Amino acid sequence: MDAHIVDTKNEQNTSPASGDAKEQTKSASLTEWLVEAIVCGDFPAGSKISEPELAKKYSVSRGPLREAMMRVESLGLVERIPHVGARVITLSLQQLCDIYAVRESLEGMAARLACENMSDAEIESLTTLLDKHSKHIQEVDGASYFHQQGDFDFHYRIIKASGNRKLISLLCDELYHQLRMYRYQSPRSHSRPVNALKEHIHILEAIRERDGELAEMLMRRHIQRSRQLIELQLKDEKEKAS
Repeated sequence: MDAHIVDTKNEQNTSPASGDAKEQTKSASLTEWLVEAIVCGDFPAGSKISEPELAKKYSVSRGPLREAMMRVESLGLVERIPHVGARVITLSLQQLCDIYAVRESLEGMAARLACENMSDAEIESLTTLLDKHSKHIQEVDGASYFHQQGDFDFHYRIIKASGNRKLISLLCDELYHQLRMYRYQSPRSHSRPVNALKEHIHILEAIRERDGELAEMLMRRHIQRSRQLIELQLKDEKEKAS
């Protein structure tokens, strides 16, 4: 982990431009590292992140670190509180319900658009991906789904295939890592890997048939079922508090 964020201040720069490029590279590496550390819980929800301490611990300059923190904040994983500083977000169950309600509509639209835009090769690639997900579920005896990001994520692939830039920005930038954080850190009892895989396969079949209406309906139902699990948790939480 540390190797990705080692400061290169002792390296020779042949020009100011090359120096800027190296600073940008360090900032990008730091951003990726911070995102994964937050998603995986290395920085727990609500914990304070001290830039000076990070800079000292990992021997990085404050400039790239500050820029990386700004990027992580823009992804909604960190919030700045006056007189306190930067803290990892704490997502309430109500906030998660709201996020899933938005996902239900937007990802349904993404699935419909994917029917129009995905090439046959992309559909076959998605089939191969779900085969890998199936093998993972079998290996862990149904205990968890495959929690990798980006092109290893079924939902991410569908969203990207929609071809709608605004949709991609909303779902892959503003909400994506918050959802990864919830998925990664939520109790396994709240997950439904076997059923989720079956639903993914049905969505893919609808896309393969170029049935946009069916693909949208199946995606909405799929996300709705996950939202209902969160709503049950919220209901239990309110009953315990009353």
